[in-house]
Amino acid sequence: MARIRHFSDTQPALFDADEAPAAPPRPDGRTTQPSYIRDHRARLRDRFLVGGAEALPDYELLELLLFRAIPRQDVKPLARLLLDRFGDFNGVVSAPLPRLEEVSGVGRAVITELKIVQAAAQRLAQARVLRKPVVSSWDALLDYCQTSMAHDDIEQFRVLFPDRKNVLIADEPQARGTVDHVPVYPREVLKRALELNATALILVHNHPSGDPTPSQADIEMTTQIQRAADSLGIALHDHLVIGKSRELSFRAEGLL
Repeated sequence: MARIRHFSDTQPALFDADEAPAAPPRPDGRTTQPSYIRDHRARLRDRFLVGGAEALPDYELLELLLFRAIPRQDVKPLARLLLDRFGDFNGVVSAPLPRLEEVSGVGRAVITELKIVQAAAQRLAQARVLRKPVVSSWDALLDYCQTSMAHDDIEQFRVLFPDRKNVLIADEPQARGTVDHVPVYPREVLKRALELNATALILVHNHPSGDPTPSQADIEMTTQIQRAADSLGIALHDHLVIGKSRELSFRAEGLL
């Protein structure tokens, strides 16, 4: 698939593309950072501070992130390699550890930086929906689900618990499964809802294949939970299936 070109890709590069991959060693065995790499990093940071993330294409934003993990060499080739492998910035940051470890040049320091950013993004997205009315924060809730689940390589199932005022009081993972299946136990879901005094449920699970179309097993499981919830006076607001770039709502599709 051809890489989407950004506006900045058409502009003159700050430095030639053949920047050295590493600085020569000093007599004491340590390496110094060449001035052209220092200047490149300083200018990139300034552009980010002035224009924000919108001023940078994915590979430059990824470079900024890699600066901390790899302090004394050009990181542009690694940024390009990661984007070629995982598609975009979000795909790189969300990539599973085993797949990141397969990439030449990616060590523990790089993985740590990537996963810190992923965790921060998930916390920020979650903060926009927890303790907020579900109706007024629905778009933020969808963004949160995409951020936390869209790039997972195995299925996970989580439940969001609104209270009687429709304020989201809890967001909890219930199970993790395989690439195409996750075990769900309706009794455990309803037990937890009663423990939290929740009066409604929003079910969420992801499809690692990227296609959010629900399977027959998804539909049957949802029906089981709905029947159990109805018997306890608990409403099932929706079941969201998260794909790579879009989500599917059971309610919007007439499945609830």
